[in-house]
Amino acid sequence: MLKRFEVRFPADCETLPDGFWSAVDVWIKKPHVVNKRLCGVQETEVVEGDEEEALRLLPQDVVAWLSGSGSHGTHRTSLSSHVRTFIPKIDIYGTGKQKELVVKDSDAQQVTFVPFEESEARQVSVKKDNVYSIKLCLVDSGQWALELHVRTAEAWYSDGVAYPKLTWLAGNLLPKLLGWAVASKSGHFPNTLSLLPVEKYSLTYQRLKDKYKAMVKVWPEVTDPEKFVYEDVAIATYLLVLWSEERAEHNVDVRQSFVDLGCGNGLLVHILANEGHPGKGIDVRKRKIWDMYGPDTVLQEEAITPGENFLFPETDWLIGNHSDELTPWIPIMAARSSCTCRYFVLPCCFFDFFGKYRRRDSQKSQYKEYIDFIDEVSRVSGFHTLQDCLRIPSTKRVCLLGKRRTYEASEEAWAEDRRAGFIRSRHVASEGDGGDPGGPWEMGFRPRERMETVRNCMALSRDLVDGVVLRVAEALLGMSEERPSSGDWKRGGSLCVGGVAALLPQDTLKQLKNECGGLQTLLKNNHQVFQVEGGTVRIRDWRDARPQRTHGKRKAALSPGALKTRPCWFDRHHPQGCPLLAEKCTFAHGLEELRASTRPERNKANKHL
Repeated sequence: MLKRFEVRFPADCETLPDGFWSAVDVWIKKPHVVNKRLCGVQETEVVEGDEEEALRLLPQDVVAWLSGSGSHGTHRTSLSSHVRTFIPKIDIYGTGKQKELVVKDSDAQQVTFVPFEESEARQVSVKKDNVYSIKLCLVDSGQWALELHVRTAEAWYSDGVAYPKLTWLAGNLLPKLLGWAVASKSGHFPNTLSLLPVEKYSLTYQRLKDKYKAMVKVWPEVTDPEKFVYEDVAIATYLLVLWSEERAEHNVDVRQSFVDLGCGNGLLVHILANEGHPGKGIDVRKRKIWDMYGPDTVLQEEAITPGENFLFPETDWLIGNHSDELTPWIPIMAARSSCTCRYFVLPCCFFDFFGKYRRRDSQKSQYKEYIDFIDEVSRVSGFHTLQDCLRIPSTKRVCLLGKRRTYEASEEAWAEDRRAGFIRSRHVASEGDGGDPGGPWEMGFRPRERMETVRNCMALSRDLVDGVVLRVAEALLGMSEERPSSGDWKRGGSLCVGGVAALLPQDTLKQLKNECGGLQTLLKNNHQVFQVEGGTVRIRDWRDARPQRTHGKRKAALSPGALKTRPCWFDRHHPQGCPLLAEKCTFAHGLEELRASTRPERNKANKHL
């Protein structure tokens, strides 16, 4: 056995050897997280057994190579083996399947990968030259190391997909395994696409991506077209494969119907309808792109208020894709619609039944706590609840599904009492957000406004903003210098955001609290005056400003002929004026330098659609 590469763990690493096996499992089960040319793998059942059973499929010379390493010198029952089939993002192998026999040796703390190709006629060709092992071992002074061993290096074959380069294994995979092992801890969320056949998902996703990629070029919204188009394609893929598996399970051909509650841009509805599923989307606000879909895509502009008027007894699935304030209601609405109605939700923003969700467990992340809350809602609603992770470009990828009930149809009255009691308990916990807990079940719910309010401090009055800026700046300038100034221009001290808040009256803070980000957003918006980093606020010294780089080239601080459309705050308010000469400052020194902006105005009525 030839040792080719080695990486060493930090001396204080306390996660080994368990962390090693956790890291190895990531590489075995989810190689696509590091090899971006793979969509995933399909695994066979793991076989636990003795050495002969685990190695019987290997060619004799490969077995001899392993035995020569000393890891199989005695008969043991510490081996397990299984086969994984690679699923590339782009099919370059035709009918042949690229597979790997994975042999774990828990005694030797080593895992061996034996790649082979299986033809359509099930003929097997082992890639003997690409056999490799990853071993956890103790080296000098008791320090742990990861070693990469290969059978041969000279004849190593690589195509960059199922057969990576040796240098990639050493330079990319080994450091990744080390990092995963060090950070090893029990997972809080399910594996990606754990409920679906990955190969079927991959093929469907590629088909839909090719079919709907033209939407990126004609996207009329101000949102990022690539993110939204490909994310909705991925969500549609998930639902289509899920529903296909459901039809096969029940041996039916009729395609499932759906209603997408809070459908937003409507692309998910458009794709699902285009793929043959009857359904519609409902949202409080119509989007510009709705008119592009055509009459076969049914989209309805209406405020959704959970109640008797929004039950769907003839619908198979209710969908909540980033449905915000509707998210906790969707399992309830599905349960009350009919005994066969199912649901799918992808939570994003954190809402309870009657307002914002309030944290209760600081030991969990806010996202994990909210997922657990929606899971609880689902279980109380009477569903066997499933969780899965979608493959989408988002940090909030966990979806919840309710496919089957935990009670019989004859027990519906009991189940409804349980649901109603839970909603009442949440209403009390929300400390009187409105409504009568003894009244209709939607009382107290506040639907989204048709025109979405802008909350980024840009709608605040100019006098209020200027007053806050001046008060904070004067306080900072009145503090002693905390770092030496270049020249004699005064920069003052610094304050944390909480310290800045203490300078302002309560009515001002109340107005800022209604804006997303509040005081910190206002300070960052006024970056001409303030430098806000790590929650600390300072006066900005423009002499320290570094030229920006654009595509590798230095961008001049002030382009020749640039228009100065805003007055210089320091020229007007700093006791020593601006630290820069007028010709070097990007802001206007005096009214004679001030020019009207030539940038086109945004359409304020549409910019938040």
